[in-house]
Amino acid sequence: MNLKRYHIIGFIFTIILGSILHFTYDFFNKNIIVGYFSAVNESTWEHLKLLITPIIIFSIYEYFVYGKNIDNFIIIKALSILLGMLVIIASFYTYKGIIGKDYFILDIATFILGAFSAYYFSYKMIENKKFYNENSNYIGIIIYFLLIFAMIYFTTNPPKINLFLDPITNTYGI
Repeated sequence: MNLKRYHIIGFIFTIILGSILHFTYDFFNKNIIVGYFSAVNESTWEHLKLLITPIIIFSIYEYFVYGKNIDNFIIIKALSILLGMLVIIASFYTYKGIIGKDYFILDIATFILGAFSAYYFSYKMIENKKFYNENSNYIGIIIYFLLIFAMIYFTTNPPKINLFLDPITNTYGI
């Protein structure tokens, strides 16, 4: 097993699938099930799904290929998603705060930076066997379920805060 190779492939997979997921909701005639896992509008939250969904899918694949033999695999993958989300949110709102508006190319760069951060963190922490104790995998599974629940719930019931505001339509959710 080449841990580095899997993380590079996962990073590329996430960038490609995440880019595709930006358009799948409209492509599938606004199917609500598709909307739970892809962007339904231009809000920051909806764009986080473009990171979350591919990493979860690839992590499941990785788990069955090599992850079930690694004690800290589940918790590290869950934490890597949270880190990637944090990097996207922080870098997006920082550059937008400095420049005063958002730019498409910088939005793409924040997504790539978030995905890179997630996979780099995952690679380093799995390699160094960090974040493991007898409950860590249970915590990782809970994080996964909370992320999936949040993607589904907030698609139709988003809080009225800027993270969930579609800046184009000035609306929230679907």
